[in-house]
Amino acid sequence: MTVGKAAAMLGVTVRTLHHWDAMGLVRPSERSAVGYRIYTAEDLLRLQRVLIYRELDLPLDEIGRLLEAGSEGVESSLRQQRDRIAERMERLEQMSGALEKLIAAHERGVVLTSEEQLAVFGEDWDPDWSRQARQRWGNSAQWAQYAERSAQRDAEQWAGLVNRTEQFESELVEAFQEPIAVGDEAANALAERHRMLMSEHFDCTHSMQACIARNYAAGGELNEYYERLATGLGDWLKEIIDANARAAGIDPETAQWE
Repeated sequence: MTVGKAAAMLGVTVRTLHHWDAMGLVRPSERSAVGYRIYTAEDLLRLQRVLIYRELDLPLDEIGRLLEAGSEGVESSLRQQRDRIAERMERLEQMSGALEKLIAAHERGVVLTSEEQLAVFGEDWDPDWSRQARQRWGNSAQWAQYAERSAQRDAEQWAGLVNRTEQFESELVEAFQEPIAVGDEAANALAERHRMLMSEHFDCTHSMQACIARNYAAGGELNEYYERLATGLGDWLKEIIDANARAAGIDPETAQWE
């Protein structure tokens, strides 16, 4: 069989066969009457072995050694390659599972079952809230960050975040009722803790935090949540966040989402 016909049959290029010939991997054993180089049946079998080894991602120099090795050497090398492939398959399975979780996180926000969500977030939690959040913010960079971080959390890690949030809110109510003056170091520290809690979901700057805080004041969509903790707490939380933003060089009145 000529080089061109062999290349077509094997699904490789003529240039590839020339390269393998030049490096001594597989050389046509005969010539036609007019001088064309011809692969014999034995040559074609050797080419097929090369293709099999290439499918296993073996380098050409190692393939050359295998072609010349005895059965024992070939078997040992193939076993090693089989083990490497098994390891790669395991890694790919792990990557596939991680990708599935990431896809689910982008779609649903929280990658927990409805039962796990109720156990972690409480009976008042509505699993549909995450879907609503995706509809509203799903195209934002912050939702992408939220999804990536959510995909890494199991129920226990979510519970830890809930506990940290509840502890913060308890201390926030205490500080509000003392009261701690807006702009005091302790009040600024609480505002920073709030920003760090936000940053567990997505990177939250002082400017972004000031934008979020607008929803805490009277008339804001999150005011009712803080009002249930303590009357007037939402307005006060906005005030300490605004004061901390000013300390960081941000005017909360003109703060923009970054």
